[in-house]
Amino acid sequence: MKFEIQHKDAKSKARTGCFETEHGVVETPIFMPVGTQGTVKAVTAEQLKNEVGAQIILGNTYHLYLRPGIEILENAGGLHKFMNWDKPILTDSGGFQVFSLAELRKLKNDGVEFQSHLDGSRHFFTPEKVIQIQRSIGSDILMPLDECTPYPCDYEYAKKSQELTSKWAILNKEAFENSEALYNHKQFLFGIIQGSVYKDLREKSARDLIELDFDGYSIGGLAVGEPAETMYDITNFTTDLIPENKPRYLMGVGRPENILESIALGIDMFDCVMPTRNARNAYLFTSEGVVTIRNAMYKDDHTPLDPVCDCYTCSNFTRAYLRHLYIANEILALTLGTIHNLSFYLNLVKESRSRIIEGSFFDWKNEIVKKLSLNINSIKEE
Repeated sequence: MKFEIQHKDAKSKARTGCFETEHGVVETPIFMPVGTQGTVKAVTAEQLKNEVGAQIILGNTYHLYLRPGIEILENAGGLHKFMNWDKPILTDSGGFQVFSLAELRKLKNDGVEFQSHLDGSRHFFTPEKVIQIQRSIGSDILMPLDECTPYPCDYEYAKKSQELTSKWAILNKEAFENSEALYNHKQFLFGIIQGSVYKDLREKSARDLIELDFDGYSIGGLAVGEPAETMYDITNFTTDLIPENKPRYLMGVGRPENILESIALGIDMFDCVMPTRNARNAYLFTSEGVVTIRNAMYKDDHTPLDPVCDCYTCSNFTRAYLRHLYIANEILALTLGTIHNLSFYLNLVKESRSRIIEGSFFDWKNEIVKKLSLNINSIKEE
């Protein structure tokens, strides 16, 4: 993968860059909206491009394998054509989803057996099969099968898990190199660094994966319940281990303030369901903090949701109207809320990029993170 670092921040490890895929160039730092099942919930592909400004989205191997199924995706010509999305796609391997099943899965040395959460049918994922599935999906960036450890996690369990992830990484890489893309565009494979909160295990995992020379490197196993300061500490430690000329992806993170702090620690790529899930539950992110739009204080508030935001939602509708839609259970509420929250996240990383380029990122970040986590609601819903 061609990855170019363009600017570096003088006061932190933040950087701007870009990487190329055959479905387009992605400028970093970047946030990837999560389209688990071949759709980013409540918005169309056109809205993602034109209203949100998404450059790349994420799909999920586990969910797409179960539904609609690989045969249907292959007959459609891959996920890009199936969902009418012509920009890059990254697919998570499904490892996190499989391991979150807990009672429905059984871990083995050569893979993991699990029961579908849909119908209870039994399936077996190996590193080789996960690569094969992602070849059928046709994503631009593939993720290997790994084990995501829970938090808290004792050292011995984390050590065995890290060793298994490293073993699987070899098999993933071999399967990738011994197979071909199906839809006439090049695919890339990232490695996933594991090791829970133990720095020696993170270092061992990074060494194992760097030896395999992946196209990029992800930090997995964080944002699973550990304190934010622990997440930042492990992220800061791990980014120093990753080659500077490779993209760095922090998986499943997170809140706006988490993203800004992690950009300062050298992360290039993020994904999280938080903006879309929160939008569907009437929690909307703004430059002044989080708005619970159902609250009665907004029923006669005819101002924009966020006066400094120029997204489609803020440019055309008021807080009072948005509240009305949510209270009335109108489907449009979910669409307008999702457009806003995703626009907020994409604008946040875009602004970060501009601030890094002009040299003001670190001070701006320190100022804005104080506001982003505030809950600015004072009157409960009627």
